[in-house]
Amino acid sequence: MSATITPVDASGADTAPTPGSRLSRLRRFVRPGAALLSGFLLYLSFPPRPLWWLALPAFALLGWTLRGRRLRAGFGLGYLAGLGFLMPLLVWTGEEVGAGPWLALAAVEALFVAVAGLGIAAVSRLPLWPVFAAAVWILAEAARARVPFGGFPWGKIAFGQADGIFLPLAAVGGTPVLGFAVALCGFGLYETYRQIQARRATGTEPGPGTASGTDTTPGTDAATVADTATGADSASGTRTGARTSPRGPLVAAALAVLVPVTGALAALPLVDDSAEDGTATVAAVQGNVPRLGFDFNAQRRAVLDNHAARTRELAEDVKAGRAPQPDFVLWPENSSDIDPYANADAADVIQGAVREIGVPTVVGAVIAPETGKLRNTLIEWDPDRGPVATYDKRHVQPFGEYIPMRPFVRIFNSNVDRVSRDFGAGTKIGVFDLAGTKVGLATCYEAAFDWAVRDTVTHGAQLISVPSNNATFGRSEMTYQQLAMSRVRAVEHSRSVVVPVTSGVSAIIRPDGEIVAETKMFTPDVLVEKVPLRSSLTPATRMGTLPEALLVALAAAGLGWSAFRSVRSRRTRSE
Repeated sequence: MSATITPVDASGADTAPTPGSRLSRLRRFVRPGAALLSGFLLYLSFPPRPLWWLALPAFALLGWTLRGRRLRAGFGLGYLAGLGFLMPLLVWTGEEVGAGPWLALAAVEALFVAVAGLGIAAVSRLPLWPVFAAAVWILAEAARARVPFGGFPWGKIAFGQADGIFLPLAAVGGTPVLGFAVALCGFGLYETYRQIQARRATGTEPGPGTASGTDTTPGTDAATVADTATGADSASGTRTGARTSPRGPLVAAALAVLVPVTGALAALPLVDDSAEDGTATVAAVQGNVPRLGFDFNAQRRAVLDNHAARTRELAEDVKAGRAPQPDFVLWPENSSDIDPYANADAADVIQGAVREIGVPTVVGAVIAPETGKLRNTLIEWDPDRGPVATYDKRHVQPFGEYIPMRPFVRIFNSNVDRVSRDFGAGTKIGVFDLAGTKVGLATCYEAAFDWAVRDTVTHGAQLISVPSNNATFGRSEMTYQQLAMSRVRAVEHSRSVVVPVTSGVSAIIRPDGEIVAETKMFTPDVLVEKVPLRSSLTPATRMGTLPEALLVALAAAGLGWSAFRSVRSRRTRSE
């Protein structure tokens, strides 16, 4: 009987994986999973859920994910966070056109979050890194709000904070300052936790060149590096070379949390809903549509008739004493997709309804000139004189109201041909004088753009109207996300905001962001409320883009400082 001796493969190729190696492989997915989760928590912080506070742990988790990462890893982890955030947030964009456009939009917009991730990873090695990291986030939002095709600001962190404690900061510096405060507080929470854990574990603070200046390897937390840097003697259980550092880093981290909260409390006096210029009784008409989706206007006359009928019913209620007489009436965007200038029958329907209610009425119409582009127009319709003023939407929606690169886009989705004729953009700021009240106009998509709303207030608007048409997006979350934008705009500019929508949710909002009346979705209704009129300007309105520019400059300074430190470190090592 003989025995065969098989030599052991020194490489270990034939050995079974050890539990330790499995755990090591699993650890590779911890940070990518955390990045996705941080993005998903951001999504959950947005309406219709009143979970605004989830943005704080979202940024704290994102801070843990990105801090100390290499730039390439920061980009990849940021992209995962962007997908986790924007894919569920923007799912409504594929409501009628399929998953392709939705996924493409989310994938492109997530690139801005990826760049933010890269930048946050870079500045995370600096002292006071939460401040620079929050500024980098705002830099990415500023870019996303401008490019490509005029930008897509949907999903700004500020728009998820309509119910939050930070909302008063919108009156201080607009959506950039509000978003910066939320991000700073979240990053500050993580840094405070990290500093506390480091002190408990080592009795020291990570100093420059340890946790703050070390590019840790994947799977190694910065606190672990700090432990190693203290020179702990594992054999004797005593610490060698440890130093007790001042509490400065911990205090700075705590201030990153406390300053935004304190600032929001200090800004509360700016949230004023008093009637500086008296009041106005406004009516918002929601006529509803005969069907959902892209074909909502297939029965364009039915949409017009619905809004005219609701207006006539309001007139009857006023005569019977069941409703107060409004000073003016607001119809939504696309309430008349039949051009009343070219179609006498449509003009007669509008004129009849406006004459019955007896007050100026703003009608949303599609104007189709014989040549040139269509216009998405709001018409001031007087009960005696008919149409007396117009406002053409200034920021038309790419791939919705016009198709950029149409031949190229058609290759991927034939739905582009549903927009057979492009809309053109207007140039005039929209402020109507309705029975003595200056009403600023921002049509639907324009509410997402800081400049489009601010322009109306700096040109005298005492009240803001955001007429919209959300029928294309069915019963999705889109209408709630857009309504939250209007609530933030109310506080930002200290103005009442009226949101008349074809199919819901229509609402009337006071200058403090409170909704005082709203409709249900796809339900014909009329809202009539007395609202305060105001003419004073908040700091946010006065300063315009200045706060955003300062935050962008802060981000640029942080990125420049980080680059300088990196170059200097490489030169030192080479010597």
